[in-house]
Amino acid sequence: MRVLVADSDTVGVDSLSAELHRHGFDTEQCGTGAEALEKYPKFDFFLIDLALPDIDGLEVCRLLRVASDIPIIAFTDPGTHLDRILSLQVGCDDCMAKPFGFRELLARIEAVLRRSTSPPTAYGRSQVIVIGSLCIDPNTREARLNGRLIQLTRIEFRLLVHLASHPQTVFSRAQLMADVWDYPVDGRPLSARASRTIDTHISALRQKLGDPSWIVTLRGIGFRMGHG
Repeated sequence: MRVLVADSDTVGVDSLSAELHRHGFDTEQCGTGAEALEKYPKFDFFLIDLALPDIDGLEVCRLLRVASDIPIIAFTDPGTHLDRILSLQVGCDDCMAKPFGFRELLARIEAVLRRSTSPPTAYGRSQVIVIGSLCIDPNTREARLNGRLIQLTRIEFRLLVHLASHPQTVFSRAQLMADVWDYPVDGRPLSARASRTIDTHISALRQKLGDPSWIVTLRGIGFRMGHG
């Protein structure tokens, strides 16, 4: 698994990266928020010190969460309890105060990965969704078209399940950001970046489904599930 570490403390990052490498992780370092925002698509996990020299770390996490479902663990200075709360509110999966033990970090990484990849328990299992030749199983996180497995990212799968679970419902971009990305919507229009994020994922889904009619655009309103 590839891990991106964003931290301006090069000495500390070198030590952390060496430990991660010894435990089987492929790591890369960066010292600024701008570099992290550029590099993150190539990675499976993101570790970030909120005290970056260029962009506020919380803003980096917020921007990443709008665009991606990559697991994020943030680091903050001891005593900054508010930062720990805010990091969770902007979409981080966990937050740790420095200094921390590597064994604790490893345990938290494993816990985040379990939460992000494990299927629902038997009590909370969901029904398989079938629309024409498309079959979606939320329990195994698999989508098949004419029996062929479709390779989807986690956020693409969440988006597809959400649309397919309500096939007659038209969702605005703001609704999709709130429901799929857990993005707080306060009644104001979405930013251009958020709108582009939705359009990009809708386009990717249409391409992977092989037919744009699987997702219908209602101009000026939003999107709903189609029938291929």
